[in-house]
Amino acid sequence: MSEFFSTYGSLIVSMVLGALLGLSLYLPLMTGQLSLASPGFYALGGYTAAILSTKVFTSTSDLFPIPLLLIEMVIAGVISGLLGVVIGIPTLRLRGIYLAIATIAFVEVLRVLSLNLEITGSAVGIFGIPQPFQTQIEYLWIALPLLLIAMVLFYRLERIKVGRAFTAIREDELAAGAMGINPTYYKVLAFTLGAILAGVVGAISAHFLNTWNARQGTFDASIIYLTFVLIGGSRTFLGSIVGGMVFTALPEVLRSLADTGGLPNWLAQFLRDGRLIIFGLLIVVGTIFFPQGLVTPDILKKRKVKNKQI
Repeated sequence: MSEFFSTYGSLIVSMVLGALLGLSLYLPLMTGQLSLASPGFYALGGYTAAILSTKVFTSTSDLFPIPLLLIEMVIAGVISGLLGVVIGIPTLRLRGIYLAIATIAFVEVLRVLSLNLEITGSAVGIFGIPQPFQTQIEYLWIALPLLLIAMVLFYRLERIKVGRAFTAIREDELAAGAMGINPTYYKVLAFTLGAILAGVVGAISAHFLNTWNARQGTFDASIIYLTFVLIGGSRTFLGSIVGGMVFTALPEVLRSLADTGGLPNWLAQFLRDGRLIIFGLLIVVGTIFFPQGLVTPDILKKRKVKNKQI
């Protein structure tokens, strides 16, 4: 068992973090907003933790103190949330593809800033981020409780007034407004909550990866996170979790297939490096045949009815 965790520990933690990032993109989608800003807030949270842990919270002990990591997560969440409000109020007046383009522009602005600012390490990035754990699998002590707490909160969110307002806006914004729901308030709220979650995940990831640079928040990452939600399921939070875990593990599965041998060189090379092409094809095929994703509320209801009959 210890050999298993030693080999796949990094992948397991990455899958949990991927599920959390899927949830950060699912929140704006609950109100029907196609926002691709999550990688920007993820990168912002990571830079916040990287700068604090290397320049402010300097420690002489071998392991970075866990309380300081928790403080970094809170600070990253607050900064991301405040920026989410500032960005959300003007951009959420846009809809559909125009909102997607605006959020992509936000991600690119942050990327260019991080490439040119001295405090972010410019193009080189920030290295030697201190580790709070001796092994990577131990990051589950932080990531797994965070995912479980998020799942409980999302479960409750989908059943209370706020979550129902999100769903009403997604189904028909004009009708929701006519019923007394303030669409702007709830859209900014969903966008901000998604920004906070992405920032917190970025803070954990900066320590987990030990280094942080501008490649962490790019347009490519936007497409990958979008795949998590669109293919996993955009109508229930469980779809985002399943999609985040599966598509985080998929590149490793493809790489293992490429290394099995006996494959033509072009196919093995495609399996190793064609991740974005495969994700793009999955988005096209998935939106045609599974417009609500693989995990939908209808599937869950049918399963409940079947269990009752048994």
